[in-house]
Amino acid sequence: KKKVVSLNNMAEFYYPDSPSIRISKMDVIIPFSPDVPCDSNGQRMWWAFLASSMVTFFGGLFIILLWRTLNYLWTVCCHCNTKKKVGPYAYDTACKPLQTTKGSTETVAALSEVGWMTSVKDWAGVMISAQTLTGRVLVSCMLHSHLPIESCQNFYKDFTLQIDMAFNVFFLLYFGLRFIAANDKLWFWLEVNSVVDFFTVPPVFVSVYLNRSWLGLRFLRALRLIQFSEILQFLNILKTSNSIKLVNLCSIFISTWLTAAGFIHLVENSGDPWENFQNSQSLSYWECVYLLMVTMSTVGYGDVYAKTTLGRLFMVFFILGGLAMFASYVPEIIELIGNRKKYGGSYSAVNGRKHIVVCGHITLESVSNFLKDFLHKDRDDVNVEIVFLHNISPNLELEALFKRHFTQVEFYQGSVLNPHDLARVKIESADACLILANKYCADPDAEDASNIMRVISIKNYHPKIRIITQMLQYHNKAHLLNIPSWNWKEGDDAICLAELKLGFIAQSCLAQGLSTMLANLFSMRSFIKIEEDTWQKYYLEGVANEMYTEYLSSAFVGLSFPTICELCYVKLKLLLIAIEYKSDIRESSTLINPGNHVKMQEGTLGFFIASDAKEVKRALFYCKACHDDITDPKRIKKCGCKRSKMSVYKRMTLACCFDCGRSERDCSRMSANVHHHSKAKDTLQQRGFPLSPVSLNDCSTTLRALEEEQQSAVSPKKKQGNGNTRNSPNGSPKMMRHDPLLMPGKEQIENMDVNVKKYDSTGMFHWCQSKDIEKVILTRSEAAMTVLSGHVVVCIFGDAKSALVGLRNLVMPLRASNFHYHELKPIVFVGSLEYLKREWETLHNFPKVSILPGTPLSRADLRAVNINLCDMCVILSANQSNIDDASLQDKECILASLNIKSMQFDDSIGVLQATSQGFTLPGMDRSSPENSPVHGGLVRQASITTGANVPIITELVNDSNVQFLDQDDDDDPDTELYLTQPFACGTAFAVSVLDSLMSATYFNDNILTLIRTLVTGGATPELEGLLAEENALRGGYSTPQTLANRDRCRVAQLALYDGPFADLGDGGCYGDLFCKALKTYNMLCFGIYRLRDAHLNTQSHTSQCTKRYVITNPPYGFELVPSDLIFCLMQFDHNAGQSQASLTHSSHSSHSSSKKSSSVHSIPATNRTNRAKSRDSRDKQKMNRVGQEKTCFTDEPENAAYPRKSHCSHTANHQVIHQVNHQVNKNPYKSTNNLIPSIREVVDEY
Repeated sequence: KKKVVSLNNMAEFYYPDSPSIRISKMDVIIPFSPDVPCDSNGQRMWWAFLASSMVTFFGGLFIILLWRTLNYLWTVCCHCNTKKKVGPYAYDTACKPLQTTKGSTETVAALSEVGWMTSVKDWAGVMISAQTLTGRVLVSCMLHSHLPIESCQNFYKDFTLQIDMAFNVFFLLYFGLRFIAANDKLWFWLEVNSVVDFFTVPPVFVSVYLNRSWLGLRFLRALRLIQFSEILQFLNILKTSNSIKLVNLCSIFISTWLTAAGFIHLVENSGDPWENFQNSQSLSYWECVYLLMVTMSTVGYGDVYAKTTLGRLFMVFFILGGLAMFASYVPEIIELIGNRKKYGGSYSAVNGRKHIVVCGHITLESVSNFLKDFLHKDRDDVNVEIVFLHNISPNLELEALFKRHFTQVEFYQGSVLNPHDLARVKIESADACLILANKYCADPDAEDASNIMRVISIKNYHPKIRIITQMLQYHNKAHLLNIPSWNWKEGDDAICLAELKLGFIAQSCLAQGLSTMLANLFSMRSFIKIEEDTWQKYYLEGVANEMYTEYLSSAFVGLSFPTICELCYVKLKLLLIAIEYKSDIRESSTLINPGNHVKMQEGTLGFFIASDAKEVKRALFYCKACHDDITDPKRIKKCGCKRSKMSVYKRMTLACCFDCGRSERDCSRMSANVHHHSKAKDTLQQRGFPLSPVSLNDCSTTLRALEEEQQSAVSPKKKQGNGNTRNSPNGSPKMMRHDPLLMPGKEQIENMDVNVKKYDSTGMFHWCQSKDIEKVILTRSEAAMTVLSGHVVVCIFGDAKSALVGLRNLVMPLRASNFHYHELKPIVFVGSLEYLKREWETLHNFPKVSILPGTPLSRADLRAVNINLCDMCVILSANQSNIDDASLQDKECILASLNIKSMQFDDSIGVLQATSQGFTLPGMDRSSPENSPVHGGLVRQASITTGANVPIITELVNDSNVQFLDQDDDDDPDTELYLTQPFACGTAFAVSVLDSLMSATYFNDNILTLIRTLVTGGATPELEGLLAEENALRGGYSTPQTLANRDRCRVAQLALYDGPFADLGDGGCYGDLFCKALKTYNMLCFGIYRLRDAHLNTQSHTSQCTKRYVITNPPYGFELVPSDLIFCLMQFDHNAGQSQASLTHSSHSSHSSSKKSSSVHSIPATNRTNRAKSRDSRDKQKMNRVGQEKTCFTDEPENAAYPRKSHCSHTANHQVIHQVNHQVNKNPYKSTNNLIPSIREVVDEY
């Protein structure tokens, strides 16, 4: 076999039986077939192929130039301008006006018509454009070419030649379309693509005529690769600028490289013509490609080199251009590839697994806090994948965090403002989108605006997506209502950090430590077991509790809320604090400790406090028939019994008997009509009377409802007085609670003063006419002359340029309408007047608010507002975000806190403080402290001599700064915030604890509703809509509906030293206290505020620490001590507003609780020994008061005279002190509140 030199990129072999022609002067063999007429002399015909290309190119160029020349001469010689002006008058080159005649009108119409040539050009342009499928196919297919060798072949028998002809016919067609569509034919003729067609298409037709194929210049087809980027753009594969640029550079580099290699391959295998082709060498195409690469890179190994003169001459010029291209293109290509986004892919959804998208402020801190709570082990198996989307690639630490959670976390680089990036993360199929905010930004309004724009972009892309976003400022929540697709009813939620943060702090003013307890409840914390008997042991046991929701079992249907709550706590070891109530006449609402007037419906959702989600399942699986005798709650599993559907009558009968503990026949609460008359029963079932009437107290009332309904048409008053109230165990009539949509009695409406606006239009907050800020400003001397006691001091740092904190969110919970007017704690702001003027627009409608211009760092200002007599001192700062150093962000708050703690106070001032009564239980006599069974245990300490005992709650931005608040603790700087002593004691609060609300809200949006209800004092979406319209509370007249809104529970603290629960204070069980409070007063206990060293049983009361810590949801057998304060949800006391004679209500704040700790041990022993006797006498008095009736809703005279500031002289002030000392000497535990001038109060238009 003899080797045939290939003229293309391949080397082929021929067989001896195939004759061939050998040219003696050339080492080139042209294979031929005997049946193909080929030149017998073996003469090469390359010049014919080359000539066809040259003739085509120069011939066409000549024709185009000739046409242009003739057209130009015709225009000049005939004085005719082809571009005529069309209008009322047209001028030719001779400036002869042409009149607008009929003929000229036809000419204008003819010019306006589209000619056939224009139509063909447009058609050709559309055919080769990327706007149609045909155009994209034509552009894409033009890259294909076939490269045969020079040989004698029969066109009609060689299949490869036929395919090559077909493709070249296609190229010719595409060339014709481009030629027709081109506007400038000359430039088109000189284009690179046109030149490629000239030297590749004509030789194919010549090969058909000569029965001979020649490689020729067909390597020029490689220049078509330059258009590879355009083809990918036409196919919508390339969309970004970087990808387009990268493909452009690569295509230019590769096409130039391959084209040059093809030329070297041709000339080196052919030889120089003037040397009779004798200096050729055999090189494959890929060897030429290798030669060009080592030449461009200036390496030049020398193993392969050009021998022909044409090849060497070409290499000289190619080195200049190739080296420049290699030096510029290759680094840029590498840079583009290196800068390619590592996280630029697309999310692939997994079947059966949901995913959420998290965007916004993505940092190591925010992501770690989010993942720690979202993926906590206490939740059920979280089958949700988390997709983070951020426009900045993560740093090494954040990347390592993602890798540790790679099974459930993915990160993609992009922006939610870009719809393309939203499509990459499959936002349309995501279960929700969570937007994190930068809590430490310098401009909160700008950060909120950014998040609102993110919401708009996401909602615009997919309106149905559920969005949970963090907001920094409360007033910016109104902008979300402007988004048409924003719908809180469908799960969209805005977690306002300022609203919740200040709401938590406000609740701590009413019950110190509540902020810590609530923060721990909705945060997922792992249980940490401590063997040592320290306060941390009991605190951490409570920290392990979280808030969960679960549907209640059908076994609870028809039972009252207190009955179910007691059953869950005693038997199921669960604490039920609220339910989601559904009614046919209104939307579902969350009722917190609603009392015994609400009967449970089928499918009611309950809010539980438990340590694990699996424990809460007991409430769903509980069955009275199967689990009634089970003592171990862990054995309560889903039973297999079939629960028969009982009639409405039977369920209510069993519910009544379950509640009273008697059989159906012996139950005294079942009326005779129900037992013996089946007619009423059948009628009740036919009418489908609801199981949970809102305004009825017990089952007997429910069963009598039909009879009352029939009698109401004849005697309306008879129904009204038909026993809708029953005597409560405390001796006073227990008045029924009212649904907001139900009307109270006629007498109540008549007693209303419709001309007085006491509350806002929703009835949720106390309201007064707007006041000018000048009327509430106190000078230092005026504040010193006004005896302040039992008030709230708010120390605020800020200036005219500081971002607004939103003090309205702090004041609103303290002005909730479920407090009576005399129970409201006065609020005194101490800070910059310039800053407070900016906040005053949102505060001027709240009563009992005063301002002392000054600085919280001034001890004179603090003494002027009687900081030692306040119920709570709140320290806030509006300048925290303006400092770059994180450790210095809280410097003002820390300095103010340490300043107060180091102050010393005169012991004589203590006699001026008012008695902090906490709350008086319903039915207790407020007029006489001696007759009040809770009075003895709630007397405050006589005086405070050191600032360390002043109740303080400090807001922190940086969690690690909590170590500077308490100098006597041993907290490590790396200790988590919830494990530190200031946080456990409720004296520090950081906004970072609110991060857990994002994941808690995603898993259950009802949790956020419950937290808002507890914290904000009654803020509703309707109220937010009103604030968005006017940015201020609007006053409203008292109506039955607004007054009924006052009837809601609130958080308070109950002292155990004395009162109806004093017998449980000495070693009693918490579970007994829980059941007694729930049965007697409908009070729901949920935690303890205990002295830090109470477990030590120290006998030295003077040295005992007065700090307290929080214990959440203690077990049933938890032992109580007399100094404990109990967190409880108490009912609204309708009767408290009628008696304000001498005792001022205070919600027994955490400050007073710390002060009481000393008084608990300082009361004489005789008082303790006589406590049992006094309790017996009180029980008799209590029973004597049974049957007394009081009006449910009264328009209490809460606009009673609040005296203006006392302008008494220094001498007069001493006289007051002398009088008070005289009274105290008579009875040191008797209230002195009636002897102390009240805080200056502007006359409220109340």
